Amino acid sequence: MKILLVGSGAREHALARSLALGGADLVIAPGNPGTAACGENRPVDASDPSAVADLAQEVGAELVVVGPEAPLVAGVADAVRAVGIPVFGPDAAAARLEGSKAFAKDVMAAAEVPTALAHVCTTIDEVAAALDAFGAPHVVKDDGLAAGKGVVVTDDRDAALAHAAECLDKPDGRVVIEEFLDGPEVSLFVLSDGVDVVPLAPAQDFKRIFDGDAGPNTGGMGAYSPLEWAPEGLVEEVVERVARPTVAELARRGTPFVGLLYCGLALTSRGMRVIEFNARFGDPETQVVLARLLTPLDVALHAAATGALATLEPLRWSEDAAVTVVVATPGYPESARTGGVIGGVDEVEALGGAWVLHAGTARDGEGRLVSAGGRVLSVVGTGATLADAREVAYDAVGRIELEGGQSRTDIALKAERGEITV
Repeated sequence: MKILLVGSGAREHALARSLALGGADLVIAPGNPGTAACGENRPVDASDPSAVADLAQEVGAELVVVGPEAPLVAGVADAVRAVGIPVFGPDAAAARLEGSKAFAKDVMAAAEVPTALAHVCTTIDEVAAALDAFGAPHVVKDDGLAAGKGVVVTDDRDAALAHAAECLDKPDGRVVIEEFLDGPEVSLFVLSDGVDVVPLAPAQDFKRIFDGDAGPNTGGMGAYSPLEWAPEGLVEEVVERVARPTVAELARRGTPFVGLLYCGLALTSRGMRVIEFNARFGDPETQVVLARLLTPLDVALHAAATGALATLEPLRWSEDAAVTVVVATPGYPESARTGGVIGGVDEVEALGGAWVLHAGTARDGEGRLVSAGGRVLSVVGTGATLADAREVAYDAVGRIELEGGQSRTDIALKAERGEITV
C-alpha cells in the first residue's frame, strides 16, 4: 500500500517503522533523518492543507496518515479527503476535540463522559475565583494547542495565576481551570472510523522533566506498556463509557471522528476520569504501543480511514514489554540548546531488542547527526518482562552520546517494583 505519512517527530518515526515492517511503500513528509531509512522523505509544510493534498496526489497515495495535531487542526485531513484519498486523521471540526479544551469539555458533558469539574475562564478575575473554588493543587490548562506543555499543576496560587495570564494574553485566549484528579494516569489509544471503535493497548507516560515527577511539564520523557497494575476490565470500561459516547456525540453533531482518539485518564479514588482528549497518536506512548503491536499497522489504519473497523480482525499483541526513554537537549524544556553532535545510534541498533527513534534531529553541513529540537531521541527497549525491557532501554540510553543530554532514570521503575496501586 502506498502511504503518505505527515510529520517529522519520534511519533512519526515510530509509525513509519511499523508501517515499513508491514511492507508499506512509504513517503514521509517532511520526515527526519531516522524516517529516511523507512521510506522516501519529501519536503512539505505539514500544516498547509493544499500542499499536503497536492503531494498525496503526486505520489499516488492510497492512504494518508497525519501524525501531529497542528496539521489536523489546520484542516489537512479535510483537504486530502476533498481530493478523494482516504485519511487516517479527523477533519478540523472534529480535531477541535484537541484544539480546544473547552470544546472537549462541552462534548464530554453532552456525552456524559466522566471527567474533572472545570471552569472556562476568559479573565484573570474569573481564573482567581475558579482557583479558589477548587483549591490546591491548582490545574490550569491553556485552551488551545500547546505542544504538550500548556498545563500547569501547582500548589502555588501565584504560579497558577501567572500561567493563566500568559494563556489569556494570546489572541482569543481562554483557560480551563479544573479540579485536581488523584491516582495513576493511563493513556489509551482508540481507533475510530466515525462509527465503530477499536482500542489499542494501554500505556503510561511521564510528563515532567526530572526523576520523581519533579520539574516542569514536557512533551513527555518516556513511557511503557503493558500496565500489569491496571484494573481488570479498564479498556472495556473506557471504550463503553468514554470512546463510544464521544464518537457518537461527534457524529450527532455532524462532525464524525475518523482517526485516533487519545484518551488521557486518571484512575482516581472516585473512579476513572478523563483528563484530556487528543486527536492523534500520543508521543512518547506510540513508541511503546506500536513496539508491541503484531497486526500490520497499515491494515488497521486503512480500515479506520475507510469505515471498515467492523470487519477488522481482532488486533494481535506481543506479550513482551516495551519501555521508551527520551533523550533531550541540555536546557530543555525552558531553553533547549541545539546543535550538539549525536553519537552511538548505530551501536544501539546493533543491540537485540532495542532501537532509536528520531525526534529533534538533523544533518549538519558535514553530514553529522545533530540535535535540532528539545526532545532529540526516543530510545526503545523490549523484553519478556518490564524489568528486562527497562534494562535493555537503559543500556541503550547509556550508549547515546550527546554532550549535556538529559534523560530520566526512573521510567517504569515504580511499575517494575509493583509500587503503583489504584
